[in-house]
Amino acid sequence: MIEIAIIGGTGVYDPRMLDNIREVTQDTPYGKVSLTIGQYDGQDIAFIPRHGSQHSVPPHLINYRANIMGLKQLGVKSILATAAVGSLNLDLKPGMFVLADQFLDFTKNRTNTFYEGGELGVFHCDMTVPYCPELRQSLTQAAQECGFDLQNGGTYVCAEGPRFETAAEISMFKQLGGDLVGMTSVPEVCLAREMGICYANISIITNYAAGISPSILTHSEVLQRMKESTDGVRKLILESIKYISRERTCDCVKILEQPGVNK
Repeated sequence: MIEIAIIGGTGVYDPRMLDNIREVTQDTPYGKVSLTIGQYDGQDIAFIPRHGSQHSVPPHLINYRANIMGLKQLGVKSILATAAVGSLNLDLKPGMFVLADQFLDFTKNRTNTFYEGGELGVFHCDMTVPYCPELRQSLTQAAQECGFDLQNGGTYVCAEGPRFETAAEISMFKQLGGDLVGMTSVPEVCLAREMGICYANISIITNYAAGISPSILTHSEVLQRMKESTDGVRKLILESIKYISRERTCDCVKILEQPGVNK
């Protein structure tokens, strides 16, 4: 059984951090999912490049439900997901890693649940603590061991994209308590939660957000910063795996115990 998966965001497309990799296609009710299965430290690990291997899928068109359901079908219990983000907080500088613990959802046109009535019925999922504290602790331990500049905690603002935000939007997000802005964590984290999968977001700060940055925002700047951070991201993820317990005691798994949940 494959219990751990990596979802690679912008700049994290290459599964060759794993050994003995093989490509597989998973059929789900929401479409096909192309993923890679490899090994690390004797464990089978699944890998999905969120935007495709060539960054061909924009954030608002990602088939989030197929990705999460495909991992659920494989038996995945924990997801480590990376994301390139902008910083709304001057204390959170480009190059830092942040583990989001909360989010603000400003997406508009994305299906954000598996439970739309019909066969699965309706389920109102608790999202008090959306990002798994146990996974975040595993990543924090790994960062300390590696000597990485990582902050455990921060509010991720998810914008619809694919455009960057206006300075006025960023000002509003700051007033609402946002620390980071990105385009992919929602609905990914919500869908994982509905499936009882532990989920951690590793945000890599690539730039200051609009109105804070002294220059205009470009995707090439994001890619360049991610290129500089890729080795560190890979090391952080792989080092964290040894700290991930097979015995889960977090609230993520308790979602599956609630009435009306499809297991």
